[in-house]
Amino acid sequence: MIYYLDTNILVYSLFEKDGKDKISSDVINILEDYSNLFQTSSVCVKEILHLYKSKNIVFKKSDLKSAQEIILGIKEANIKIVPVTEKHLFAYANLDLCASKNNDPNDHVIVSQAISDKIPLRNVLKIIYNIHPVFKE
Repeated sequence: MIYYLDTNILVYSLFEKDGKDKISSDVINILEDYSNLFQTSSVCVKEILHLYKSKNIVFKKSDLKSAQEIILGIKEANIKIVPVTEKHLFAYANLDLCASKNNDPNDHVIVSQAISDKIPLRNVLKIIYNIHPVFKE
């Protein structure tokens, strides 16, 4: 199965020492299943790069010497970085923001990508089922 990974999953699983302790066991099982394929939004990568460059996050797992190493780490983990396309923006335009308590526009774009690509989005705790019917397994 293919899954989109959110920003927190990327940080905790790839760059933070003991980060997997912050991820639910269900999500760990998905991450460790070699039959699964993973991708992430370019928006997630942008968020991580911004946090790194603004020194709002310190990666404890590795000695990153540059922001480019974040991108390389994601690619080395065989996680495909998916750019935002016009199709994703149309999904974002149709997204009902009233249904969400989250006001982060980056998160809304990430969810819109997953919806329009019909791929489940994984966050730290669980799969996001309630956003759109395509997420029902």
